[in-house]
Amino acid sequence: MEVKIGVRSVHRELVVETDLTAEQVEEEIRNALAVDRGGVFSITDVKGRRVLVPVASLGFIEIGEDEARPVGFGGTL
Repeated sequence: MEVKIGVRSVHRELVVETDLTAEQVEEEIRNALAVDRGGVFSITDVKGRRVLVPVASLGFIEIGEDEARPVGFGGTL
């Protein structure tokens, strides 16, 4: 699943490909936001790298779809 993270005062968004479900990503976000003023949102990508963003710097988080949709012209005539 693809997760896009917007960071304040940064013009480019962070794009992380993760094995987590949308519900798990949302739970991580809620847990980070629940911590008083010092929270850190962390997520691990498919290669095992960890991305940490201070909650105070979060601009937005966009959670992609759980499963990829097929692409192409597979219809029959």
